Amino acid sequence: MTKPEKTQYLLLFRHPQNEAEPSPEEMQKIFGKWMDWMKGMKAQGIYVGGDRLDDAGKVVKEPRGVSVTDGPYAESKEILGGYIVVEADSLDRAAVIAQGCPGLGYGTVVEVRPIEKLPHI
Repeated sequence: MTKPEKTQYLLLFRHPQNEAEPSPEEMQKIFGKWMDWMKGMKAQGIYVGGDRLDDAGKVVKEPRGVSVTDGPYAESKEILGGYIVVEADSLDRAAVIAQGCPGLGYGTVVEVRPIEKLPHI
């Protein structure tokens, strides 16, 4: 009997744009919680990968990309700060995984989205 294939889910981490920066000591503590969470997921075999996003960026829009503005969050109240890809049996299970996000206590919002694989080119 073969195991059912798990789906990959993208966890997008959004942070309030105007929130005060934590102290360096608090940042170390928060970073440690994130690392523990990701190591735990890796140990369970559900962590695929992830990264933090730099604050710099551009927004390209309009036909043929004629409008380019600075900042990846030019018209948003939240900053997209990073992402993690996990494997889970369902969207509900991926949402339960996201509930472990240590940033939730600091104003982070986690958006959970199934990844639809495109044909390889």
